[in-house]
Amino acid sequence: MAKVIIQKEKQCDNMKYDVIVIGAGAAGLFAACSIKDKSVLLIEKNSAAGRKILLSGAGQCNFTNSCEMNEFLTRYGERGRFLKTALFSFTNKNAVEFFEKSGVETIAREDGKVFPASFKSSDIVEALIEKCRKNNVKIIYDESVEKVSRDEDKDMFLVKTIKNTHAGTNLIIAVGGKSYPNTGSYGDGYELAKSLGHTIEQPKPCLAPVYVENYPFSDLSGISFGNINISLWRNNKKIKEFSGDMLFTHVNISGPVILNNSRYMEKGDVLKINFTSFPNAEEFKTDFENIIFSSGKYNVKTVLKSLDMPKRFTDKIMEITGIQEDKMCSELDKSKRKKLMEMLCEHSLTVERLGDYNIAMATRGGVKTSEINQKTMESKIVPGLYFAGEVIDYDGDTGGFNIQAAFSTGHLAAESINKK
Repeated sequence: MAKVIIQKEKQCDNMKYDVIVIGAGAAGLFAACSIKDKSVLLIEKNSAAGRKILLSGAGQCNFTNSCEMNEFLTRYGERGRFLKTALFSFTNKNAVEFFEKSGVETIAREDGKVFPASFKSSDIVEALIEKCRKNNVKIIYDESVEKVSRDEDKDMFLVKTIKNTHAGTNLIIAVGGKSYPNTGSYGDGYELAKSLGHTIEQPKPCLAPVYVENYPFSDLSGISFGNINISLWRNNKKIKEFSGDMLFTHVNISGPVILNNSRYMEKGDVLKINFTSFPNAEEFKTDFENIIFSSGKYNVKTVLKSLDMPKRFTDKIMEITGIQEDKMCSELDKSKRKKLMEMLCEHSLTVERLGDYNIAMATRGGVKTSEINQKTMESKIVPGLYFAGEVIDYDGDTGGFNIQAAFSTGHLAAESINKK
């Protein structure tokens, strides 16, 4: 005889909250603790809050950046305009003041990155949780949200979890993107937003290292280059140029210039890398040819030392170009000379793929920004519905810009509800 399974109806907690926040990450915690004089329920699927915050900055939590706010707007690709109101309504200085008033001393490094002085990400999470406690926010853990809906007649949202059903007048979806899925980020918020009528821009990893075809530098892991220029080509057309620090790992290329601009890269794109200190390839080629012609009695390896590049790198370039160590400059024919110069100032690498969500620090894509009021973070489709954080289609550079945007969008959503 077949076993009959009777499922119990999910219980309702018999309370209608003024605000329900889904997701106790940076955006959700900040939104919840910023709401004033209203009943707030914060729902978290994990057994603890802020799991991704705890991982950020290798556990040290670079939570914002000390650069001027006008520069902030340039650190989100095409999304700076969308984030402008949020970032200026709760700035990097506001973030520092918030945590210092909460008892967390902070420190800003020369590169602009701001950390808790203890370099413990747990200090940031604990400060946010304590602020929620002081503001009487009810936090429930281990409840994954299965469904959200809006009851138009009763003017409220119904949030069904695996354990319960909760009702609220306003709803903030702040569940993050898909990066670091081991923290519980599976893109759940996209489905919740879609069920309420929103469009999702295709998510993909960003702030990710880049894997290239036939990677030639696996034995140069750890070698880095400061402030080099890179151009991005697609279908033989240059579409972007950027500069910054780059790093070879044993399997891919990384460093800020790669991570920050991975948002623009697709499979099959070509990166042309200028490893030299010259601003463009033509200047370098002219200078290098003059050096070669005037150094006929020296070997090529000796001349390469004058370029102030890592020796292991120039040795590898000679190996790739097939130039023997004892080759004299006077013996270097035109084709070898041309290939050597291109390897140094226009080194072409073809993108195979980006690092996946397990190593990508952020997600590109998410809830379409044109469907969100940038001055309030409220949905243009569903009244009382708000979005905050990485669930929205924006992504920032490394250096504290993503956590700051999470705080800022969460704060703006909360302030918009406070004004109701």
